[in-house]
Amino acid sequence: MDTMQEKAQIMDEPDIRRAISRIAHEIIEKNKGTDNVRLIGIQRRGVPLARRIARKIEEVEGTPVPVGILDITFYRDDLSLLAEHPVVNATEIGFSITDKIIVLVDDVLYTGRTVRAAIEAIMDLGRPRMIQLATLIDRGHRELPIRADYVGKNVPTSRNELVNVMLEEIDGINKVTITQPGKDT
Repeated sequence: MDTMQEKAQIMDEPDIRRAISRIAHEIIEKNKGTDNVRLIGIQRRGVPLARRIARKIEEVEGTPVPVGILDITFYRDDLSLLAEHPVVNATEIGFSITDKIIVLVDDVLYTGRTVRAAIEAIMDLGRPRMIQLATLIDRGHRELPIRADYVGKNVPTSRNELVNVMLEEIDGINKVTITQPGKDT
């Protein structure tokens, strides 16, 4: 019987905090401030990451950055493969995205399909000036021509490995691990 075995812990709480801080500073620098910047977290773990980045930006700039929540369930190209009754989370974007700089935030960038779905969902809501992407982990293996503007950590992985981002707000702990299939003996 196959089970997943933890292979390595690649980030701990201080590593995640430093990555969030660096991403926040890079967003401020690249956009010459935050006047038209809006963060949108992709459900689930992109949401607390977006909130953390927004808090760090406010700490540095003294100005709050609006944060929205995006559920991409019905935009996925593999929706029929997921489940007969997929879990749908709320989309809550309480601001106009038109002519704004939207920074999509997700935990792991892998094939690029989640980001493609998020971009499609955003375009249904308005016409942003620009869409940027921030991700805590970029693990490679892209299937679409998508790259992140802001990356916490690049982690080379094999396709059979899983990257597990655990955040206090959802999982009660802050760490990132890699697991791989193992054999029960």
